[in-house]
Amino acid sequence: MYPKVEQYIKYLIENSTPEKPLWNQELLRQGKENRWNYIDGCITASLIALYQATNEKSYLDFVKSFVDYFVNQDGTIKGYNPLHYSTDDLSQSRILFDLYETTHDDKYKKAIHHTYLQVKTHPRIKTGNFWHKKIYHDQVWLDGLYMMQVFYTRYEKTFNDKKNYDDILNQFKNVRKLMFDEKKKLYYHGYDESRTLFWANKKTGLSENFWLRAIGWLAAGLVDVATYIDDLSIKQELSSQLKELLDGILKYQDKETHLFYNLVDLKNVEGNYLETSGSLLIAYSMLKGANEGILPEKYYTYGLQIFDTIYDERFKLIDGLYILSGTVLVSGLGPEDNKRRDGSIEYYLSEPVVDNEAKGIGPFIMAYTEIKRKATK
Repeated sequence: MYPKVEQYIKYLIENSTPEKPLWNQELLRQGKENRWNYIDGCITASLIALYQATNEKSYLDFVKSFVDYFVNQDGTIKGYNPLHYSTDDLSQSRILFDLYETTHDDKYKKAIHHTYLQVKTHPRIKTGNFWHKKIYHDQVWLDGLYMMQVFYTRYEKTFNDKKNYDDILNQFKNVRKLMFDEKKKLYYHGYDESRTLFWANKKTGLSENFWLRAIGWLAAGLVDVATYIDDLSIKQELSSQLKELLDGILKYQDKETHLFYNLVDLKNVEGNYLETSGSLLIAYSMLKGANEGILPEKYYTYGLQIFDTIYDERFKLIDGLYILSGTVLVSGLGPEDNKRRDGSIEYYLSEPVVDNEAKGIGPFIMAYTEIKRKATK
């Protein structure tokens, strides 16, 4: 079943080091020193999940070796400062729970508590949601729900007697209230509570467009938190929100390929394109939701159709190298000194589309893992 995928993963891990991971195109382009970050976290989390589905120890060994480069014996983490207040920076720490459960090495537990310092003091908007980053003040981005809430949920479940489950649920509910368009059934990328940012609507605080990967991150955050959380009523609320999100975005699905456009509702805009990473995040959310019993079984079929298109049309062996194509490198909003990132159609379509990028590879492995899980049930 999809034999090229595991060959591709083997190639990636054999040619990656913590200093220069082959999948981190942003790092490779910038030539900077690597640090604790969500891009690597996306890959390591996907490999941990694949290990759990297959018991293939090479995946666990690679992740442990990769993480051990960053995590010190006292629990501090190279290149991570909790008081930097970045949801992106925190994201990779979700895998520390799996490493602690697997190895019982106390340094991972210490690193978990070190990371939780950020959760305890992270700035919030008035309704209670975490700022996306300290440099993105007063703002909620959809991406941040995936980056922060999965770690937060796992901490509450493992170490804090589930005391803040309501806070976790409310942050998802607030995003639904503040950032969901009732007519189009889509979520806006960003929200500025202060209404002062140059990209934000002065009345609503919302950004202008519906960016696929941001919606995909939210869907992945919903399915992951709903899976980890063990309060039935909260699980049901999150599952309902996930189903609504998926039903909404399915209205805009390309009927021929089953993929989604980078700007979801603007298929006829010149230069818009069917994008890989966001489509895979939606596929993953469908596949996992069905596997976990929080979505009807038909969503597994929908997710599989998306994955099959990516596998058949965007995953190629070229000159002896596997290439996963069609992933937009990055898209964001501001900050104040970056007026180019204004949330406009022109901005989103100006960002480069690249091959073998972590934000496509991670969801590719995540979706593949759910297919493997289904096959072994």
